[in-house]
Amino acid sequence: MIRRPGSQVRTTVHAVRGGTVERRTDALATEEPLEVRLAAGGQQRTVAVTMRTPGNDFELAAGFLFGEGVVASREEIRRIAYCLDLPAEQLYNVVTVELRAGRLPDLAPLERYGYTTSACGVCGKGSIEALTRRGCRPPAGGLRLTHETLVQLPERLRAGQRLFAPTGGLHASALFDARGTLLAVREDVGRHNAMDKLVGWALLEGRLPLDDHIVMVSGRASFELVQKAVAAGVPVFCAVSAPSSLAVETARAFGVTLIGFLRGDRFNVYSGFERLVPRAPLSGASPAPGISAPPGRSASR
Repeated sequence: MIRRPGSQVRTTVHAVRGGTVERRTDALATEEPLEVRLAAGGQQRTVAVTMRTPGNDFELAAGFLFGEGVVASREEIRRIAYCLDLPAEQLYNVVTVELRAGRLPDLAPLERYGYTTSACGVCGKGSIEALTRRGCRPPAGGLRLTHETLVQLPERLRAGQRLFAPTGGLHASALFDARGTLLAVREDVGRHNAMDKLVGWALLEGRLPLDDHIVMVSGRASFELVQKAVAAGVPVFCAVSAPSSLAVETARAFGVTLIGFLRGDRFNVYSGFERLVPRAPLSGASPAPGISAPPGRSASR
């Protein structure tokens, strides 16, 4: 019987606490390669290899292809399956996405993804112009957010992280509705993989574009994550940590509300402040109550 890799494994560690040493077992997040193959019209090609945490592999493959503009809808996908003609130890590490088209699409934009890692996710900086050429537009809908809704998101994200508690080594991306209700959460050793899994879930469930929804990630807001949100039509993107400069630029270019340092009762709004319903008017350079910066940082619109 072929054992499918799990999302966590056990290992033995020597835990040092002060002057004592204890030998015990600990949980680790599993990290294994996933090869994504694309097939159409009798042709097949490997388009990416990424280090990931096993689980939701089909969503990861679909989300990656959607985020890079290879597929535009779930109707373009005939089926997704593990490759069965491989050595037993690799059986669940190769996924083939079969398209309904008569031939493979132009894969030149993906050539730089011959190998990706959990550290950098989808390698290579894209551009705002490239997103525009793909047809990405500012999100539709009239989503408005209250301070009370936003400050509840981190705890709800953490509560949905099934694997983080035992391993402490996974990133997470979560989807919320306009009321802050948690709809889905995906975890992975790679923050970009977690986002791809979440978008892939929405794609395969027929939920795209994600108008009137909120995405929150457990780490920082990088350009790659924000561009995936833009492609999925997400109007509000929140992060526990800081955004990068290109993430802010991209969010502003596409009308996305970008919130960073969302912790406890505080957060920074870097773009799209107009979607928030502050508890008091913004006065001069002072942040509105509840829209404040972490110690040592200033709030930014």
